[in-house]
Amino acid sequence: MSLAVAAPGGSTRPALAAGIGCYVLWGFVPALFITMGRAGATPWEILAQRIIWSAPLALLLVVLARQLPEVWAIFTRPKVLGWLALSTVMISINWTVFVWAVNNGHNLEASLGYYINPLLNMAVGAALFRERIDRIGAAAIALAVMGVLLQAVALGHPPLISLAVAGAFCAYGVIRKRVDASAQAGLLVECLFLFPIGLAYAGWLHAHGGLFGRAVTSSLLLATAGPMTVVPLALFAWAARRLPFSTVGFLQFIVPTLGFATGLETGEKLTPLTGLSFVFIWIGALVFMFGAWRAGRRRRVAQLATGQSPA
Repeated sequence: MSLAVAAPGGSTRPALAAGIGCYVLWGFVPALFITMGRAGATPWEILAQRIIWSAPLALLLVVLARQLPEVWAIFTRPKVLGWLALSTVMISINWTVFVWAVNNGHNLEASLGYYINPLLNMAVGAALFRERIDRIGAAAIALAVMGVLLQAVALGHPPLISLAVAGAFCAYGVIRKRVDASAQAGLLVECLFLFPIGLAYAGWLHAHGGLFGRAVTSSLLLATAGPMTVVPLALFAWAARRLPFSTVGFLQFIVPTLGFATGLETGEKLTPLTGLSFVFIWIGALVFMFGAWRAGRRRRVAQLATGQSPA
């Protein structure tokens, strides 16, 4: 279980900084969506506005990076376009479930999904990218499985929200790591796939009493869904191509910690059994982080011993 490997053409530090930045921003997204809901927006309007405002910002990133030719090239490569269409489906599932969950009193269950996801990433990293899982990693996964089982008992049914959030985002990360497209160009193509759907629904909603357009303050609030989507997603896609999949999962613990705090702050009930399920997940996260730290320390010692400069 490695903490990091050198990014193509340079140090891992920029990739780690991008990964940390994206997850901190994502950690504040639930509070933003809850604020929008309290202002009168439905989860579906929030989702539509998120899609609409993401597209122009994604285009801006591509223009600044001078990657428009790459975007045109993607549309001439059916295989790449097909993979990006699939990644669009995965991120759409993640967005839909997450927005609905945080605005319907299920923020704790959604945050559990993001605690599960890093450990799921580690398992997928071993299966698809040949990243080694040692005994510490296996113990972390076992603790996470126990946490999920306890959550299922506490809910009286499988934690479908948690599993949908974790599974869809894990699949998205796998596809974006393997698809032959840069972070910004791929993100713009995904946004272009979704834009007509979001625009059509927002137009219908505007004619039937939607929140957007009724007041400047509420309209600006909904528009912030764009930058809070595109900026961390672009950072994630860029970092995911330069870091081991297990490292991406390690950083992701930032998101559910902030989401968990938001759930408690907004008055969601934490039962003893649900709390116990989180304890198992947290212990698994700590075990995982210890293993990643130990692996990173060993790698740095080995680099120093061979005269290499640690990344």
